[in-house]
Amino acid sequence: MTALNRRHLLLGATGIAGAGLLSACTSPLNKPGTPAPGSGASRSYPAPSLAPAPGRSVVQQTLAPRPVTLDLGGLTAKTWAYDDSSMGVLRGTAGDLFRITVDNQLPASTSVHWHGVRLHHAADGVPGVTQDPIEPGTSFTYEFVAPDPGTFFFHPHSGVQLDRALYAPLIIDDPDEPGAYDDEWIVVLDDWTDGVGRGPDEIFEEFAAENGAVSMGMGHGNMRDMGHGASSPLGDAGDVEYPHYLINGRVPEAPATFEAKPGQRIRIRIINAASDTIFKLALGGHTMTVTHSDGFPVEPVDTAALYIAMGERYDVTVTLRDGTFPLAARPEGKTGTARAVVRTASGDAPSTDAPVPELDGDALLGTQLRAAAQARLPDGEPDDTFDVELNGQMDPYGWGINGRKFGDHEPLDVSPDRRVRMRMTNMTMMAHPMHIHGHTWGLPGSGGLRKDTVLLTPMQTIELDLITDNPGEWMLHCHNIYHAEVGMMTTMRYA
Repeated sequence: MTALNRRHLLLGATGIAGAGLLSACTSPLNKPGTPAPGSGASRSYPAPSLAPAPGRSVVQQTLAPRPVTLDLGGLTAKTWAYDDSSMGVLRGTAGDLFRITVDNQLPASTSVHWHGVRLHHAADGVPGVTQDPIEPGTSFTYEFVAPDPGTFFFHPHSGVQLDRALYAPLIIDDPDEPGAYDDEWIVVLDDWTDGVGRGPDEIFEEFAAENGAVSMGMGHGNMRDMGHGASSPLGDAGDVEYPHYLINGRVPEAPATFEAKPGQRIRIRIINAASDTIFKLALGGHTMTVTHSDGFPVEPVDTAALYIAMGERYDVTVTLRDGTFPLAARPEGKTGTARAVVRTASGDAPSTDAPVPELDGDALLGTQLRAAAQARLPDGEPDDTFDVELNGQMDPYGWGINGRKFGDHEPLDVSPDRRVRMRMTNMTMMAHPMHIHGHTWGLPGSGGLRKDTVLLTPMQTIELDLITDNPGEWMLHCHNIYHAEVGMMTTMRYA
């Protein structure tokens, strides 16, 4: 695989089984809706009637997470993945019913979270909150209707498994898509250490061993785990200096290549699947037009470069020039660059150290966007308001929400059919991409911009509104996987 484009449908030829290979051995203990043992949940949230929307289909697939050896472009890594070729694409149309069986062939329990999809509680994929963990040698079938078109992805919600190769794009097509472009590419950004450097579990165990109390004041960060990178305008942007940064599973020395003709208009779906890295992305010699954020349309904005935090997704369009160009993603506050090649003519590809001037200028932050009219959360006064503080520090390592770590947290208790405002303040000197499950926020300060993952810069306060129309107990957490797992998580719980 050199690139992902519209021809890679329903996991393509990536080795992930289709409907004919669906397992029939789902354990009764792993059926969706089974209360999670030890979760402390005092209520259940019945699933809605699960059927595709009129005229829509049933998408059936089997995922088989297992140990694999991946070729990252001349660099081999022993890791865990859903297939043997780094990454496939799961695809359907808004209104489709997804029926996805996970056949766990790993030596550890796992789960799958459908990041950004507004699905029902029992399918959300959080062990201890929505389901039992999927133990080795057992299966679990997720069933959900995907209500919104957009660019999403899926990954485990089990420990730091995301910092392996356990992720893949989930593309929900719009049945009314005008298709005003010539081709579509999927670009997945990642930071990589598993199998070539220190393992994710080893990194996490070292952090967790410090077990620092959560600072309620201004916390300071410094990246000290694997070395120090360059300074970032976003403050301290990550904790781990990775040996490699990838685009579509490839190192810069053997880059993914996207081919087209000069003058073609391309839609690029960008996913940051990294665990600890915010990227600044640019296509050398081009201007990108941002059209979607976290799946929802925005008022189009032209930019030379774009910040994309862990868990965020952006769709952009670009009209290609004649030549070969670097598609580059610089890890904020770190050293190195992820690179791919865009080719519309013959000639040598740009060298791995070729400058990308667009990366040295200003870049667009997602919160600077405004919702398109059809996606805007209407203005309104909140029925309920919660203050949500992000707390913590690097030394001693400790991160939490409202002064508490997950497990000692106080859920945000809400009632159905209310407009809830979260006044979220980052009290640390690190940037945090905050992600909510089962819902999409509207940002009053950004024209009703719809997002499920919002990057808060140091000492920033952002107001985030949502409508409580999806009963359940839902995770709210930082999408830096090490911050989340050490305690920067809480839940929003319906009464």
